[in-house]
Amino acid sequence: MAEVVKADADAEDQEERWARLLPELLSDVVRRVEASGGERWPGRKDIVSCACVCRRWRDAAVAVVRPLAESGKITFPSSLKQPGPRELPMQCFIKRNKKNSTFLLYLGFTNSPMDKGKFLMAARRFRRGPHTEYIISLDAEDLSQGSNAYMGKLRSDFWGTNFKIYDSKPPYDGAKASSSRSSRRFGSRRISPQVSAGNYEVGQVSYKYNLLKSRGPRRMYCALECPSAQETWENSLKTKFRRPMGPTTLRNKAPRWHEHLQCWCLNFHGRVTVASVKNFQLVAAADINDPPGTVDEETVLLQFGKVDDDMFTMDYRQPLSAFQAFAISLSSFGTKLACE
Repeated sequence: MAEVVKADADAEDQEERWARLLPELLSDVVRRVEASGGERWPGRKDIVSCACVCRRWRDAAVAVVRPLAESGKITFPSSLKQPGPRELPMQCFIKRNKKNSTFLLYLGFTNSPMDKGKFLMAARRFRRGPHTEYIISLDAEDLSQGSNAYMGKLRSDFWGTNFKIYDSKPPYDGAKASSSRSSRRFGSRRISPQVSAGNYEVGQVSYKYNLLKSRGPRRMYCALECPSAQETWENSLKTKFRRPMGPTTLRNKAPRWHEHLQCWCLNFHGRVTVASVKNFQLVAAADINDPPGTVDEETVLLQFGKVDDDMFTMDYRQPLSAFQAFAISLSSFGTKLACE
């Protein structure tokens, strides 16, 4: 017992020594790493990890490292639920494993199947009676709704044409959790009190019905609660914004019929190389109440497409987050019983 107490005391003393490091010195080190891009200093990921040492180190790192919308870099797990950059999209890719119905999201810039990329999130498809659910997690080995790594889920209707996106945490102050049966079931079986007991609806994805099977590509619409890019970085680390925002509406960009190729075509700028009904591009949808010219209906906010048998690219930008873009992309994998 004495040895255990002594070991705990040594650990606390060591932590105190780290905590006593002047915050000005720590801030200067992190600032230089951030500015150099890792050319003259250790890898950025190693220095940013200092935010886990103690509160003082965390405050110093947060004060220097800028949010994704400004830096264009995914730094903390909370960055996955924050808006992407405005000018250039974040380029990612998804690897599908048909054997175990899993989908792995990576940060990457090439279309090469050999590009390992940086792992971001994982999802697994489950059948819940007449519905299909995709559980999204930070841990590729623990894809359960009772896990500390659980981020949210995507849930389809019977037809596979309407989906709801759920966040594991309240997106804003006062948000109410879904009262679905699955939420109550998983919530009652929680082991850790730190695991969220509820699912909060933050978006919907709809594919247009086509009972007559007419010729043409899929048409889809998305209504999402997107966090504001103006929120402070300190609030963004809490993975929620304080007030409800107006819904962001997206629609698929209409492709053009190519007479020579005899197919519908979209310009993916080399990021998509295989023709597939799953391929899509989403742009902002103008509302009838919006003044003319106030909504940019040309800039692609999310594009998703096939590059190999089980590899797909996913590029997103503001106002979408990686979590939202991943959930929308997962909806494309489901079977559409009444959709073209």
